[in-house]
Amino acid sequence: MLMKCLPPLIMVILATLLSACALPVKHQAPEFTPPPTWDEATAHVTLPLEKDWWQGFNSAELERLITETLSASPDIRIATERVVQAEIALRNSRAPLFPTLGFNASTGVGRSETSDTSVRTESSRAGLAINYEIDVWGSNIATWQGGQAAYAASRHDYEATRLSLIAGVANAYWQILAIRDRLAIAHRNLEIAERLFTIVEARRRYGAASALDLSRQRTAVMVQRDALLPLEIQERQSLRALALLVGMTPQGFNVAGNGLDEVVVPTVTSALPAELLVRRPDIAVAEERLVTASANIYVARAALFPLKLNLGLSSLLSSSEFAFMGLGSPLHSADALVSLTRALFDGGRLRSQVATRESEQRVLVENWRKVVLNSLKEVDDALALVHRSQIQEQTQRAIRDETARSLELSELRYKEGSDGLTTLLDAQRSLFAVEDQLIQQKLSRLNATVDLYKALGGGWHLER
Repeated sequence: MLMKCLPPLIMVILATLLSACALPVKHQAPEFTPPPTWDEATAHVTLPLEKDWWQGFNSAELERLITETLSASPDIRIATERVVQAEIALRNSRAPLFPTLGFNASTGVGRSETSDTSVRTESSRAGLAINYEIDVWGSNIATWQGGQAAYAASRHDYEATRLSLIAGVANAYWQILAIRDRLAIAHRNLEIAERLFTIVEARRRYGAASALDLSRQRTAVMVQRDALLPLEIQERQSLRALALLVGMTPQGFNVAGNGLDEVVVPTVTSALPAELLVRRPDIAVAEERLVTASANIYVARAALFPLKLNLGLSSLLSSSEFAFMGLGSPLHSADALVSLTRALFDGGRLRSQVATRESEQRVLVENWRKVVLNSLKEVDDALALVHRSQIQEQTQRAIRDETARSLELSELRYKEGSDGLTTLLDAQRSLFAVEDQLIQQKLSRLNATVDLYKALGGGWHLER
């Protein structure tokens, strides 16, 4: 009996040794030399980049909105389920590394009849089978490693989605506050225009102003009143857009903030360009997809090798008696099978698959380079905008103060009769435009700061 089992046993040991020789896939990241520093070196940086960076804006309402977003947004839930799907696929890719075990049992009664006889037959069978494909060339291990990379890519993709969503909520929130500031300015400008209209109307009654002056100032009042409507529409549209990002019903959604005055613009620490490669989740996604591509190439090349080993072991109990639970006088049989298979001719299909996988890898290498180059551009663009928008906001405040003073002097001189209405109208228009521009400059600075946080990876760091 021992001698009969010896050849299959030797084949099993040999196949196991061959499988142990399969090496894991080695992936080498593309060569890339990042610049030593940023072009926009004028930006001052003082604070560390934290993962909860949005708390630096000192807005409790923004923090609440982001918390709700991370729990209720459809985008974040979709990204979470994609991670779950990738984890399931990873477990599935590991299954071929283990043998499959099968069990089958049957019991039944049969009857055959002729013209003068009737024969009743009973039988029961129970079998156990083990099958295992020996991973001689390591294709199963490569598939599993590709699944690991795909799972890691899905996790990094989740972080990229999370970062983009948080940045989108912050920018949408700033947009609403800025519109409300502009609405407040528009209402103040309307009050100024109405007050000046009263002055012009009084001067017209005393003959110191013409009907043309009165008509022009009335037009100025109507223009200011008309400017309120589009801002009100923008506010409602922006609220609905923010509601969608947060994952809430747009109807009835609102925020409590009235303006940007209480919002603090934090100063951001910018990492060195070389650090960006481990700080951006989208770069990590691109690199993990390269690992998957390397594994796919390995699997395609392994298919070219001329040998595949499959090991099969089976054991069968059978009886001619009915009732599976009481096998009477069972007959036992066992088989061991080691099969070798190879493809003799496939019309070049396998080699075409290798060429396709290699081409896909080259595409992913260029995609990785594109993501890296774009990330470097985004950081420099954001640094430039943060620095310049801060200067522009300060300049705009000074212009606003001078324009307000000019309007006061122009109004005084108009009352005294030293200046005509044209000068007063010009001063009005200048103040209205400058105040509106000041709000948009602060909004631009806030958006640029959020974009810089996003471009730097939002405090995320790749753990190897």
